[in-house]
Amino acid sequence: MISVVLVEPEGPANIGMVARTMKNFGFPKLVLVNPNITRESYSYAVHAADVLKEALVVGSFEEALELFDLTVGTTGKPGKSYIPERAPLMPWELRETIRGYPGRVGLFFGRESIGLKNEELERLDFTVTIPTSEAYPVMNLAQAVAVILYELAKERPEAKVHSLEPATRREKEELVNAWRRLLDALNYPKDPERREVFVRVFRRFVGRSLLYGREVHTLIGPLRRALMKLEECGDAER
Repeated sequence: MISVVLVEPEGPANIGMVARTMKNFGFPKLVLVNPNITRESYSYAVHAADVLKEALVVGSFEEALELFDLTVGTTGKPGKSYIPERAPLMPWELRETIRGYPGRVGLFFGRESIGLKNEELERLDFTVTIPTSEAYPVMNLAQAVAVILYELAKERPEAKVHSLEPATRREKEELVNAWRRLLDALNYPKDPERREVFVRVFRRFVGRSLLYGREVHTLIGPLRRALMKLEECGDAER
């Protein structure tokens, strides 16, 4: 299930236009982070007032993040160096990437004025950007939502594979933490800042891998076993 997440939308009219766009393409799930919903929002929603009425309102970015197994952030600045661990996807590449994925997917759109903050983008599993003219690259919020939903609507997700459940955010964090503990036990790299980079890159790898719960637990097992062996060796030396 794919949901659209608007992070602190600044224009009440834009909220309504996004709801209308979502209904156009058949995506009914809307999550709003600290919105300002007014009569104007419902006026611009037109026949999509039900999408707006049934929207889930949360108080923080963190709260919205916990709702999903896979998160995608939109950015109009794909060439900047503040996210060096990954390259943003184009909308059609996003469609191919999440095809058949049965988990809860959140498409995060930022504020009209500044978009998603750098620290917010760092927390998301993927970023997606829309190729626009360099003369005027920033799109209206509802237009950006329309372009991405249009691409996703071209091919609806395949039926869920009932024998496998997608890894939850908590399970993926357990895997990252197991990796972190192993690096700490190895004291590798020796520089703590470089070690943190290793952790961030691994977290990005986990996010992009579309893992299932069974796979995550399969990966955690050897990491924990290796950590136990290292601890046993340390005890023997003492």
